[in-house]
Amino acid sequence: MRSISFSLALIACGMLWCAAILPNHSNTASSEGTDAAIKPVDVNMHDFMEGMFQAPYRRLKTAMEKEPMEPPAWKSLRSDALILAEGCNLLLTRLPEKDVEDWKKHSIEARQAGEQVVLAGKAKDFSKARASYESMLNHCNACHRQFENGKHILAP
Repeated sequence: MRSISFSLALIACGMLWCAAILPNHSNTASSEGTDAAIKPVDVNMHDFMEGMFQAPYRRLKTAMEKEPMEPPAWKSLRSDALILAEGCNLLLTRLPEKDVEDWKKHSIEARQAGEQVVLAGKAKDFSKARASYESMLNHCNACHRQFENGKHILAP
């Protein structure tokens, strides 16, 4: 099950990476009539957050309970942190109707902290990974407090 989730995560990251590096000449419809512009899938924010963030958060939460001892465990930790960090970029395509600058700030800060988890995981520095993980959750929770009236608070 974990290898399937990891494989799906790799595919999703690969698709995002390809979308980021492939030339985008005009960001308009192609000659075949398909829309090439970045456009979020039409789901509500709860469904997006649950679908995008819940599974990697739960796996990362378990991974952060104790220092990984084997390379595959470090790799999984980095993968889940990367999914969460990149997911914060997707939040920037789903702006709320009000307090947009706060939304952007929370998303960027959570992404930056998530990136630090990835980098610390690559260096196998568990204490830095753990501190960055807690920082990421603090940024997520600040957003949840502001935009969800304190619902869905994440525990480290």
